[in-house]
Amino acid sequence: MNQDEPKPPAGPAPMSWGGDSPAGAPVGGSSPPPGPFGPPGVPPWPAGPGPLGPPPHSPGGAGFLRRHPLLIVLVIVIAAVGIIAVLALALGGVEGDGESGLGGFGKRIGIVKIEGVITDSKEVVKQVHRYRDDKSIKAVVVRIESPGGVVAPSQEIYSELKKLGEKKPIVVSMGAVAASGGYYVACPAKVIYANPGTITGSIGVVMEMANLEGLFDWMKIKNVTIKSGKFKDIGSSSRPMTEDEKKLLQAFVDNVHQQFETAVAQGRKLDPEKVHELANGSIYTGEQAKALGLVDELGDLWDAIAKAAELGGIEGEPRVVWPPEEVPRFFRAFGSWFHGVAETQERLASPVRVLYLLQVGGQ
Repeated sequence: MNQDEPKPPAGPAPMSWGGDSPAGAPVGGSSPPPGPFGPPGVPPWPAGPGPLGPPPHSPGGAGFLRRHPLLIVLVIVIAAVGIIAVLALALGGVEGDGESGLGGFGKRIGIVKIEGVITDSKEVVKQVHRYRDDKSIKAVVVRIESPGGVVAPSQEIYSELKKLGEKKPIVVSMGAVAASGGYYVACPAKVIYANPGTITGSIGVVMEMANLEGLFDWMKIKNVTIKSGKFKDIGSSSRPMTEDEKKLLQAFVDNVHQQFETAVAQGRKLDPEKVHELANGSIYTGEQAKALGLVDELGDLWDAIAKAAELGGIEGEPRVVWPPEEVPRFFRAFGSWFHGVAETQERLASPVRVLYLLQVGGQ
């Protein structure tokens, strides 16, 4: 070293975190021994500002939360969904005992539920097809809690149950009410069970339309219709019905009613003349229906399941497959409100409705 050059000041060597020196190693010196916070050459951060800058934020501190706000939102959403799921399971639950789902092993009984007014057949038919294709399902019980409904969906359910009955035995269990279209869909069954007080029967057809002529007059509204034929606006709510229209609609209803009678006679293997006598819209208790040959046995759902097991060749306690709960009971109050809105819209959109439906209170 040149004697004229100034000597470096005494003291600790400066520190460096980059450059040509190993990370954390002092410049011009050897690596220090291991410290309390890491491997050799990694010194602890100083308590205050220094040559290495301020200490970093802790990953678990407030700085981490500020840098990741979306993570906080995600955690809150997951927690909310979890709470809702727990409430739905607690208040809704899984109805009935037994299994849920398909594809299991052994011989089992499948349950099909038909509940409420029949306005669509899609979900019931899907369930029927699942049981038809599942080899572990040896028999099917159809539980009916319905006053009937629209003609075509009732006929679709009837048709698919009839096809299923050609491959697997079907037993029907009637609950509080299985009338009109609710009875129609029961007819393909090999055995029909009803409770003694079940409301059933009501074999018939009803066509509904509203005459709002007086209301329109009161509101000073005059409806103008341009049509291609005299029957094109049949059922119009703005004018009285003509005699020709009444005759046409009566013939229409009679034809649909005859289809109902034929389905009952074929499904129940009854004389068509006897069915015609019974098919006047009358309702019957389960006990009366048994005496008339409209049902086979008096009993509840569990009696029907036991009979299905017998017909399916299942010994011992049968394993039961229940349909999945589409909407937990926790949310059904909302569903009832939306159903009422949809029905109101349907009435306004279609002035004519043809139904296999038991009507109570003029509704």
